[in-house]
Amino acid sequence: MDGTDPIGAVRRIHDVVVAARAGTAEQNQLLDALSGLRLLREELASWEPQLITAARAAGASWVALAPALGVASRQAAERRYLRLQPSHTGEKTGEARVDAERDRRAGDRAVADWARRNSAILRQLAGRVSALDGLGPAAQESADRLGAALGDDDPASLLSPLAAARPHLTGTHAGLAEQLGEISEHTDRLRRDAAGNRRSRD
Repeated sequence: MDGTDPIGAVRRIHDVVVAARAGTAEQNQLLDALSGLRLLREELASWEPQLITAARAAGASWVALAPALGVASRQAAERRYLRLQPSHTGEKTGEARVDAERDRRAGDRAVADWARRNSAILRQLAGRVSALDGLGPAAQESADRLGAALGDDDPASLLSPLAAARPHLTGTHAGLAEQLGEISEHTDRLRRDAAGNRRSRD
C-alpha cells in the first residue's frame, strides 16, 4: 500500500473484494489486497491516538470523546486511548500500559499531597542548596534551577531539582546530600505504596 494514498489503497482493495465476490479474482490480487489491508489497518490505527491527542489539545473532554470512540463512559474513552499509546516504559500490552499510567498518576497524587504537607521543609532545603557558595559549574547550574523552582506555588515542583542536586553535594556537603537522598527514597516509597494500594482496590 502507498502510505501517502490510503484512499487509493481502499479503492484497490475494494476492487479486489468485488472481484472475489464474483469469483474472478486471481491469487496474486488477493494476496496483494490482504497485504495492503494489513498495512492500511496499521496506518489507520496510528491515526486514532493522534486524533484523540489533537481533540484533547483542542479542549474536548473525555465525556465528549466517548461517543465518538464508540464507548460508554469517559473512563472507557481514556482507557482506550492509553491502550493505543506506544509504551515508553516497556509495557507490552495495552492493559499493562493502562495499569502503568494509573500507577504513575496514583504515585504523583501521593507525592504531591506529601509535598504540600511538607512544603516548609522542602522550601527550606531548596533555599539552603540554592544559597551554597563555591560550587562548580554543573553544581551551580543545578542550584540555580532549584532556586528558580522556589518561585513555583506547587512545592512538588521542588522534588525533581532537589534530587538532581544531590549528586553535586556528596563531597563537601554530605549531610545535605543525605537529607536529599532521604526525601528521594521516601517519595519513591510513596509511589510504590500508592500503586500497590490502587491495584488492591481494583
